[in-house]
Amino acid sequence: MSQPKSNLLSTRTLTAPLKILFSAKGAAPLLLALLYYPDKVRSILPERLHPWINSPVVIRALSVLLGLSVLRGINNKVSQWAVNNWKPDAKFIKSQEIVLITGGSSGIGEIMSNQFAKLGVKVVILDLNPPKTAVAANVAFYQCDVTSPENIAAVAEEIRKDHGDPTVLINNAGIGLCRTILGAKEQHIRKTFEVNTISHFWMVREFLPAMIKKDHGHVVTIASMASYVVHAQNVDYSCTKASAQAFHEGLGAELRSRYNAPNVRTTVVNPIWIRTPMIAPLIAKPGFNDPVLEPEDVAATIVNQVVSGRGGQLILPKEVKFLSTLRAWPYWMQTRLSNRMAHVLDFSDEEAEAAYRG
Repeated sequence: MSQPKSNLLSTRTLTAPLKILFSAKGAAPLLLALLYYPDKVRSILPERLHPWINSPVVIRALSVLLGLSVLRGINNKVSQWAVNNWKPDAKFIKSQEIVLITGGSSGIGEIMSNQFAKLGVKVVILDLNPPKTAVAANVAFYQCDVTSPENIAAVAEEIRKDHGDPTVLINNAGIGLCRTILGAKEQHIRKTFEVNTISHFWMVREFLPAMIKKDHGHVVTIASMASYVVHAQNVDYSCTKASAQAFHEGLGAELRSRYNAPNVRTTVVNPIWIRTPMIAPLIAKPGFNDPVLEPEDVAATIVNQVVSGRGGQLILPKEVKFLSTLRAWPYWMQTRLSNRMAHVLDFSDEEAEAAYRG
């Protein structure tokens, strides 16, 4: 089955030079060199470029780029303060925190639990299946169905009795079945929504009140770039991740306006493809060349965010951040991108089932 190349090809290669030029680290030195050391620049550059060295157009363009870079830096800082309710970074005291991770027995959840454990943080993992490898002494496993409020409440009682109230909740559990709208069975669609979206409500309803009472905590929502970009044969998954994005935004608003808990942080994570068994058949397809993240890197980024005491949005890799603006694009551009990506997840039911079980 042939597959056209994705529209996201080689984003790192394409954007790296522009990223440097549009940053203060790139524009400022170049502008200073042209203004104060033109002879030195001439000795480095080919002769055909010499007329541009003292060009007012080039100087003006670099000045504009430098100004935009400074404004972007200020904007990023203001945004960071705004999302954290104009409060400084919360203190993360490793010996006093309890990190709860759903879906923590495998994949990114397991890697995060190991990374937190190495930092000396107490970790509680919830999963239907126990970890396949031995866990550290400061990691505790509880079997739990995160789609069942009753099961969550019973397990939460045990956790509080054994460890106390979790101070960090990472809603990591998730599934993707790669079925078409007509090809998916009812239980497939319901299960995807129950795990990827509805479970966030049950988990937060159970563990957030203690964070609000202490005005200390962190809720991490694992969404996806699928929150913004919808592939054919991935509609139910994208719907759940768009819902997870909205959940994160609404949770932050309620913490500020309803619960007066400005120091309870919220973070949403929007990664592109991650190298897991679930996408192994996709990576193996001829012509697939989208960026693929390593699970260890994604886990480390999330752990660092939590330890920093700072909330916000993590789009991974940063080079695909432009895709989060997709809904603001002209509709013909949205449709063109959608058409180009229509065959990325062109799996048979057998391939989809094998990837899910893998």
